[in-house]
Amino acid sequence: MTPEAALAALEPGADAERAAGMAAYHKAPRRYLGVTNGEIDLRVAEWRAALDVPGRVALADGLWRTDVHEAMVAAAKLLIQARIPDDGSVWRLIASWAPGFDAWAVADTAASAGERRLAADPARLDELEGWTNSENMWTRRAALTFTLHLAKGRFAPPEQRERVLGWAAGYVADRDWFIQKAVAWWLRTLSKRDPERVRAFLVAHGEAMKAFARKEAGKFL
Repeated sequence: MTPEAALAALEPGADAERAAGMAAYHKAPRRYLGVTNGEIDLRVAEWRAALDVPGRVALADGLWRTDVHEAMVAAAKLLIQARIPDDGSVWRLIASWAPGFDAWAVADTAASAGERRLAADPARLDELEGWTNSENMWTRRAALTFTLHLAKGRFAPPEQRERVLGWAAGYVADRDWFIQKAVAWWLRTLSKRDPERVRAFLVAHGEAMKAFARKEAGKFL
């Protein structure tokens, strides 16, 4: 399966009106087909069944490089898998995308793939720590969206959670809406498992957060 053939398989589901709306919504300057997520999922399931891991990595790489929204989403979806033996090439590809993130939909789909690879090898958190200093807001944000499994998981190691909470504390002074939203999202998720830790974070940092983020972080407290 070549990237060209995969893109051709997506194009019959194109809708010009929907594409225009997506372009206006996501604002990233690239081509939009107007293909639904359901249609993307169907195609991705077919490709995943037909390809081994090296084949999926190659196809995902090619689809991402097309700079077509739906193809990039499909690329990330191809790599969402809990257990992958010898997953180094998968992680390297996903991580290579992070410096170029420029919109939430592609970044968050990539995060769904990336957090599984972080769960498989927590040492990769060292690489994410470098993202927290990126000039690209979307890359900084990805340090939190890639680690949501640590906020969700019942048995997440406390030292890993604390490490990410340290990053979140460093983000509190960043006034960008998407960064504030990501901090709130991480805290809100953690509050279902460890409400006292979230209360402590809000006592220490809540006054410096934007009001909407502070409210969302405490939604389940």
